[in-house]
Amino acid sequence: MNLLESRAILLSAIEGGSAFWIHEIQTSGVVAVVDKIKSSGYDPIRFERIIRAVREANPLEILERITAAGSVLLIPEDRAWPESLDDLVVPPIALIVKGNLDVLKLPSLAIVGTRNPTNYGVRIAGDFAAGFVDREWAIVSGGAYGIDSAAHRGALVAEGVTIAVLACGVDVNYPAGNARLFAEIAESGAIISEVLPGVHAIPSRFLVRNRLIAALSKATLVVEAAFRSGSLRTARDAAELMRPVMAIPGPITSPTSEGCHRLIGERAAEIVTSIVDAVEFVSSFR
Repeated sequence: MNLLESRAILLSAIEGGSAFWIHEIQTSGVVAVVDKIKSSGYDPIRFERIIRAVREANPLEILERITAAGSVLLIPEDRAWPESLDDLVVPPIALIVKGNLDVLKLPSLAIVGTRNPTNYGVRIAGDFAAGFVDREWAIVSGGAYGIDSAAHRGALVAEGVTIAVLACGVDVNYPAGNARLFAEIAESGAIISEVLPGVHAIPSRFLVRNRLIAALSKATLVVEAAFRSGSLRTARDAAELMRPVMAIPGPITSPTSEGCHRLIGERAAEIVTSIVDAVEFVSSFR
C-alpha cells in the first residue's frame, strides 16, 4: 500500500485534530500505522471504531469518491502541499481540495468573524479582502454566512483569489444558500476540507477546522465577533503560530464587536483601522 492510499484510509477513519494519531504517523510513518491498526497493534477497546473503519476501508473507493466530487487528495508528500500547515502541532493527515492547488502557495490573509454581522462589518470585510487581493494576496475564510461570505465576495468582486476551508465535505453546500458562492470560489480559488466528500458538519469540526484557517494564512483579521466566538479561537490559533493577529474596532455598545475589543484589550490582536494599517503591520513580521 502506498502513501496516498494509506493517508486516504486514515483520513476516512480518524477525525481531524487527533494529537495521538498524528504523533503515531510522525513517529512511525503512515504506512506502518495502517499496518499496525490492521494487525491489532492498538488497544482494541479504546480504538474499536477506528480499527473497524480502517479494516473495512477500500482506498480505491475512497479515491474514486474524492475524484467524483471534482476534488483531489493532497498529502504532505506532494509538492503542492502548503508547508505552512506543518507549523501546526497537529497538522492534517491529508486535505481534500476542490479548485486550483496553486493558490495554496500564495501569501494569504484570513478574515474571520460573526455569522450575524452588522452592515458595517460586511462592508469592512469586503473592503479589506479587496484591498489585500489588489496586493496579490489570497483571502482565507470559512464558508458560513456573515463575515466569511462577505470576505469571499469582496475578494471575488476585486477579481482576486479566495480559499474556503469547510467543516464538511467539499461537495456539501453548507450553508445551502452559499452554493453559488462555493462554485465561484472553486473557479479561481479553492475549497478545502479534511473530511471526505459527502460528510456533513458537526459542531466540533468547526473549532478543529479553525486551526487550518490560521495556519494557511500569514496573518488573521477579526472583523466582528461576539465575546465568545469561534473566530476568537482562530485568532488564538494564529497567535500560537506566531502569526500576526489584527482586529477591527467597533461601537462599544455593539455585541458583535465585543470579541474584537476583548482581543485588543488583552493585547492579543493589533487594532487596525485601514487597509494601509493592516498591510504595514503584517509587513513588519516578515
